[in-house]
Amino acid sequence: MTSLTCRIRRTAAVAVALAAGSALALTGNASAQPGKANGKASGSTVESAPLVKGLYQSAYSERNNVLWATSAVGRPPVTTSSLLKVDPSTLKVKASYTPPVTNAETGAVEAVYGIAVDDEHNTVWTTNTRDNSVAVYDQRTGKHLASLPGVNHAREVVVDAKHNTAWASSFGDGTVVAFDTRTFKEKKRVTVEGSSPTGLAVNARTGAAYAADLNGDRIIEITRKSESPRLIPTGDGPISVALSQDGRTAYTADQAAGGLSVVDLKKGTVTKSVPTGAGALSVATDRRSGSVLVANRTPGNITVVDPVKGTVVETLATGANPNHVQVTGGTAFVVDKSGSGPEGQDQAHRIRIGR
Repeated sequence: MTSLTCRIRRTAAVAVALAAGSALALTGNASAQPGKANGKASGSTVESAPLVKGLYQSAYSERNNVLWATSAVGRPPVTTSSLLKVDPSTLKVKASYTPPVTNAETGAVEAVYGIAVDDEHNTVWTTNTRDNSVAVYDQRTGKHLASLPGVNHAREVVVDAKHNTAWASSFGDGTVVAFDTRTFKEKKRVTVEGSSPTGLAVNARTGAAYAADLNGDRIIEITRKSESPRLIPTGDGPISVALSQDGRTAYTADQAAGGLSVVDLKKGTVTKSVPTGAGALSVATDRRSGSVLVANRTPGNITVVDPVKGTVVETLATGANPNHVQVTGGTAFVVDKSGSGPEGQDQAHRIRIGR
C-alpha cells in the first residue's frame, strides 16, 4: 500500500465512514453530549464510553479503521499495561495485548504510554517511558516486534510515513531520536542542552520534525538537511505541538499558561495566544475545518479554537483529566484519566466536530 492514490482513496473512505459512524448511538455505558459555544448548544457532539484503567494516548489507523490506545497503571514496577485495539464506531475494545515482561521476579512489563501508527508498514509504535525505550508492534496480530533502547524517559512518538521515519522525544536528556520504520535502526539523534522535549509533530511533505520544549518555552525544529536544530519561541510551558495543514504554522498547548500559542514558523514568532483552560495538555488540528483542539486537564474539557481569529469557538465537556486528543477526518478521539467508569475505568470520547 505504497501508492499515493491508494492512500488518498483510503483516507477519503475512512473520513466518510467516521462521519457516518459518529451519528450512531454507542452501546453499553456510553453516553452522548452536545457541545457548547458561548453557553449555547453547538454543532459538535461528544460520545463517551469506559475502556480500561490507566489510559494515556490513542492513535487512529486509517488502513485498518482501528483506534489504538495505550494504558499503564501505577508506578514501577508497572505490572498492568496494555495496547488496546478499539472499534472507533462503538468505542468497544476488540483486542488487548500485554507488553513483554521485563522482570520475572516483580512481574513488571514494558509499559506503554505514547503511541503512533505507521499505516505504511502496518505497525504501531509506543513509548515505554519507564524503560527508556520505544517499541514496535504488528497492527494485524498485535505481536511485539522490537524494543529500541536509548530514549531516556521516552514520552511521545510520531511517524513520518513518507520518509520511513519514527521520531521519539527523549525527555530525560533533551534529545529527539529518529528511527527507520523499515529496519527499526536509529537514524538520527539531536540533543539540545537544557531542553525537555515532550510533544512531537512532523511535516508530512518536508519531513521536518517539531518538538515542544516544556522547560525552554520553545519549539525545536529539526529539518532533514540541517546540521543543527532551530529554536523557535512559543508560550509558557509547551507540552504538545501540532501543525497546520500547509505546515507553515505550529500550535502548542501551553501547560503553564493554560492556553494555545499560534506560531508563524517562517518568522519564528507567536502571532496569537488564546486562553483555553488550566493545564492545557494536548493539541491537535482538524484539517477539514482548520480548527485547533486543545485538551484542558483541570476543567475537564476540549476547547475548539479558530486559529485565524484567535478565538474559542466552542467548549466540549469530557470526563475529568483529558489526557490526549487527536483528530482524523473531522472526528476527534480523546482519552481521559477520569476513573469514572463503573469499575473505575478511564474513558474514550469520540467528538464529531461541528462546522
